[in-house]
Amino acid sequence: MLEHGGRLRRAARRHGIPLADWLDLSTGINPHGWPVPPLPADCWARLPEENDGLEAAASDYYGCPALLPLAGSQAAIQALPRLRPPGRVGVLRPSYAEHAAAWAAAGHAVRPLPEASIEDYLDALDVLVLVNPNNPTGARFTPSRLLDWHQRLAARGGWLVVDEAYMDPTPEASLCPQAARPGLLVLRSLGKFFGLAGARVGFACGDPCLLARLRETLGPWNLSGPSRRVAALALADRAWQATARARLQQEGRRLQHLLTAHGLAPHGGCALFQWLRCTEAPAIAATLARRGILVRRFDDPSSLRFGLPGDADGWRRLELALLELAGAAA
Repeated sequence: MLEHGGRLRRAARRHGIPLADWLDLSTGINPHGWPVPPLPADCWARLPEENDGLEAAASDYYGCPALLPLAGSQAAIQALPRLRPPGRVGVLRPSYAEHAAAWAAAGHAVRPLPEASIEDYLDALDVLVLVNPNNPTGARFTPSRLLDWHQRLAARGGWLVVDEAYMDPTPEASLCPQAARPGLLVLRSLGKFFGLAGARVGFACGDPCLLARLRETLGPWNLSGPSRRVAALALADRAWQATARARLQQEGRRLQHLLTAHGLAPHGGCALFQWLRCTEAPAIAATLARRGILVRRFDDPSSLRFGLPGDADGWRRLELALLELAGAAA
């Protein structure tokens, strides 16, 4: 299993700090998630069914008529590589590591590509997989650039797969409205912006033929009834979404400024996280962990990702810890 953020119980055991005393900044999940109401009993007692309003709500939210609900976008990440014969797959690096691992496990030749090298290798690829905004660097690709790459891949029967798990704060940059083209697939998730990671809800938007094959591979009851109910309600709540976008943009800037003010200027990020590349990443992460603050550490390259604190106490704890770090480095 690959490393991921959010392994708070493991950190609590390692450092001897109770779960309740941790400030978890390791996941990039909105700390002010959509407020889940009580659910009707029938969504627990009946098998999930389509035509319950989820697909319509998702199609309206994403601006895409062709989509497939998923048990988190991870379901598609693991299944997609099995839908075509082994080939040459370019995967952005650094990025969400599950993509490269899934394609390699299915027998494809995976080439990790820095952003600057994609154009040079594109015509030698069968599939290009990108995360936009990228996790953890926050790098962004414009829709026009992505559609040009898709056109070149599709002309040879290739695919473009774009993971937009962190796109919700900036929906105007999404490729979902263009996703019904052959060989194009866009993955979305309710785990980050909506703060519903535990519901395990995602969507694949795109090529209807490819979605039909993915549906057959995943089988029936891909998403639980309670998760379908919660997702439909959250996707339709436009007032909450507008408020959340404004708040996250503000708090993302606040986090960027706070880190910069204490000598840890981020090298990238988005509304939900900030990314810092530094050789001292292991030592900084360990020092923060001893104070009950969990951040996401990466080895290649050596770097840290900071998510958003959820309340005033969390912001104050982070600021005090950063002050101590700066003092120790002086």
